[in-house]
Amino acid sequence: MTTSSEKEFDAVAMKRRAAQRIHERLKDKSRDERWAYWQERTEALRHRQEQTQGNSQETPES
Repeated sequence: MTTSSEKEFDAVAMKRRAAQRIHERLKDKSRDERWAYWQERTEALRHRQEQTQGNSQETPES
């Protein structure tokens, strides 16, 4: 088993840092402002997913 000191990449630590950054960004915001933030981030994710799916579905012409 790999110990945490041997890991090159710690996914749990990365997730916790990201959650902390989001918390700091939103901690003083109103409910409506937090809602708007998540709507905006969701739309950005959907846009990136559409771009990725469009690129992976293209096939070279034979």
